[in-house]
Amino acid sequence: MIGRDRGAHAAARIDRVADDEWDVVAWLWQAFRQDLAPIVEGLPYTDGRYQAGPLAAFPSPDGAGWLARRPHPRTGEDAPIGFALVDGLTGERRSIVGFWVAPVVRRDGVGRALALHALAAHPGPWSIGFQQDNETAGAFWRRVADEAFGRGAWVEAVRPVPGRPDVPPDHFIESR
Repeated sequence: MIGRDRGAHAAARIDRVADDEWDVVAWLWQAFRQDLAPIVEGLPYTDGRYQAGPLAAFPSPDGAGWLARRPHPRTGEDAPIGFALVDGLTGERRSIVGFWVAPVVRRDGVGRALALHALAAHPGPWSIGFQQDNETAGAFWRRVADEAFGRGAWVEAVRPVPGRPDVPPDHFIESR
């Protein structure tokens, strides 16, 4: 960013989403879906909100959420700057259901720290999906997979989107 010392930011704190914080995640989810809209050709529904169906599965024994926070520059209060939602905790393979970092802190290492934290907090095999046309997400998750699982300890699979033969296939990074 122009005119800003990107290294001057405070480090993010990462906490598990508390029972009374799921409304915060729901608000951030809207920003996540708005960012994803150009890639998935998504529009808000009649109530002005983007789809939020996957959030209905949280919290649960099978899923967990993580919030990254940092002091707000104007108030000093901790503000959420990113989230990671994980499911498959009771199954054979964990997955990232949603992942978002505020645009102003992207490239500050927040996303990397949040992703690595979520992966480390839930050991086991992983499957991390992203859309073919989301090149930034693909590059990000490949770097994270190298760091979290090790080079050569993961594969990338390409699968059709269920019920959507008209869209490009999704990509999945799967740890071995």
